[in-house]
Amino acid sequence: MLKIDEKGAVAPQIFTALRQAIITMALKPGQPLSEKEIAASFGTSRQPAREAVIKLVEAGLVRVLPQRGTYVVKVSPRQVADARFVREAVEVAVARHCCLSASQSALEALDHLIAGQEEAAAANDHAGFLALDEKFHKGLAEAIGCSEAWRVIETGKAQMDRVRYLSLPEASPMSLLIDQHREILAAIRAGDADAAAAAVRVHLREILLALPRLAKAFPELFEDEELPGHAADLQPVLRMEA
Repeated sequence: MLKIDEKGAVAPQIFTALRQAIITMALKPGQPLSEKEIAASFGTSRQPAREAVIKLVEAGLVRVLPQRGTYVVKVSPRQVADARFVREAVEVAVARHCCLSASQSALEALDHLIAGQEEAAAANDHAGFLALDEKFHKGLAEAIGCSEAWRVIETGKAQMDRVRYLSLPEASPMSLLIDQHREILAAIRAGDADAAAAAVRVHLREILLALPRLAKAFPELFEDEELPGHAADLQPVLRMEA
């Protein structure tokens, strides 16, 4: 039985645990989800299990098929690209504002997170590395007093997270991502908004390089679909930069 904090709301805890299991591929595409089994696993009634499943549907991670059941969906390259497009627009704006208003203490906190990522990379701790990656990007938004920017990003990035988790051992070395974080932070420290924006774009477009490689390596995990125009248009540029 999975542990639930009885002092907190139950449904969000179940959602978070299932979301993490789907992102890390502990729950694989095509795997069925039963409200009854979820409730039994967490030692709860079926109501919070049902609420958690509804949130997973809203996050685009599971699909309810009438008369057939509820299943984990495959990774959608189109949804990944769409989420990345929105995220780039938001984070470029955040990075530019960081150059104007981020405090020294906020920058030091970001530097500390990068140091933590280096330790996680040395230990080959993928989960720890990605947790610190989340904190770094969230920290950029918090550095300008706009936590809502991160909320917008977090709401739509579930499919991105699945690719990011797969990409660490397969397509995007942790050392490369650390270097990209350092470039973002260095540009912000220098107050160079254009350089900060460019560094964010390079960093967030890394996933477009990883995506086709991963889809080829793990065809059973991905929907067979083409990238939307806003992502496909970047492919020639990315190929030249790779």
